[in-house]
Amino acid sequence: MSSYDYDLVIIGSGPAGEGAALHAAKLNKRVAVIEEQHFVGGNCTHKGTIPSKALRQSVRRIIQFNTLPMFRDVDAPQIFGYPKVLKQAERVIRKQVKLRTEHFARNGVKVLTGQACFVDDHTVKIDSTSAIDETITFENVLIATGSRPYRPEHMDFNHPRVFCSDSILHLNTTPKTIIVYGAGVIGCEYASIFAGLGVHVDLINTRGSLLEFLDDEISDALSYHLRDMGVNVRHNEEEERLDVDDDGVTLHLASGKRVRGECILFCNGRTGNTDTLALENIGLEANHRGQVSVDESYRTKVANVYAAGDVIGWPALASAAYDQGRSAAAAMLGGEKVRFVNEVPTGIYTLPEISSIGKTESELTEAKIPYEVGRSFFKNIARAQITGDEVGMLKLLFHVDTLEILGVHCFGAESSEIIHIGQAVMNQPSGHNTIEYFVNSTFNYPTMAEAYRVAALEGLERVGRLND
Repeated sequence: MSSYDYDLVIIGSGPAGEGAALHAAKLNKRVAVIEEQHFVGGNCTHKGTIPSKALRQSVRRIIQFNTLPMFRDVDAPQIFGYPKVLKQAERVIRKQVKLRTEHFARNGVKVLTGQACFVDDHTVKIDSTSAIDETITFENVLIATGSRPYRPEHMDFNHPRVFCSDSILHLNTTPKTIIVYGAGVIGCEYASIFAGLGVHVDLINTRGSLLEFLDDEISDALSYHLRDMGVNVRHNEEEERLDVDDDGVTLHLASGKRVRGECILFCNGRTGNTDTLALENIGLEANHRGQVSVDESYRTKVANVYAAGDVIGWPALASAAYDQGRSAAAAMLGGEKVRFVNEVPTGIYTLPEISSIGKTESELTEAKIPYEVGRSFFKNIARAQITGDEVGMLKLLFHVDTLEILGVHCFGAESSEIIHIGQAVMNQPSGHNTIEYFVNSTFNYPTMAEAYRVAALEGLERVGRLND
């Protein structure tokens, strides 16, 4: 029997922590999770992925109700305020907390509440506000503390008109105008949410185009549809200062422009939650973004200290974090081959949503790889016509000679679901990972998945291989 209290201690109960805890528990290890909040789930459940996506889904339903002709026959268009829509997110959060609490209990994972800090590389102290402080020992530890919004010191986030992506979940009114500073994934998602509620949105982008990691055609589509919703997108702008008064905020940009709004949502980057861990006590140091460096086994430079999730940086996705946590537990405890998570689909929950995996056209062009494109537009897909979700497209990039799928990019309803079909085929052995799969397989009809068959047929026709 080990002399330590636990085989594995996990700091943080978000996706990375949960993935590691459940995997270790199934290997019959003694596992404890330390969570500073009074409920499990981490920021993913309480402040990030779950609430923002629940908000987005509610707004999507509102837009459908207010635009589909069938509903206009029974009622007039409805106006829903932000606080009312937020109630739906709270309902989902409660269900998620209950589910995750049951998972930990059923697998014998001990949940300890409080703020953790390292005493040494085998000991952690838990500072609790509701109980006696506790010190526990462990053989291995996983840092899975996640991240929080970057909040520049010169901005007064205590002011009721200045928000970050955490505090915006406590907004108790519906503004007529809002400034969203930062056009990354979070900024674009909230811009579309507020625009869907009829709020005038100024989206300030510090770069030349939206979400530059996306395929150019998809980025252009997002830009068009945000503007179509009434979002005023301003590219290549930098914040100089923010003036706040009783009636609103004025954002002064380095270009000389002044943008006025009732409030501002600042979402220009995130910071790893490592500043309270006393990393210096174990010989670790976080970078300027609060992130910890790891190898391909998720091990830090301290032999028994691992890290996973947002706290290690890219890709900073809940989906990846869960797999990273599971892989970290496998690396330290054995039981299966360790998988370094480096090929994940993006899921961006704007209105409409976006998802992609693999290479973009720009990347293939730069690498001088001969490729061709097959597209299908949702307006021509029967299922999209039935549901009314006709905005969007599926785009397949494939090698001209081998027909190997090199990238899949989707814009429109259910993109984050559709993408996994392409992902599965891309991961097949060479010779089986081609677009021919989609014309040699029968899809249910009508479905959104049919878009793959249509795109593949167009692609094969482009390269003169349709009758091969």
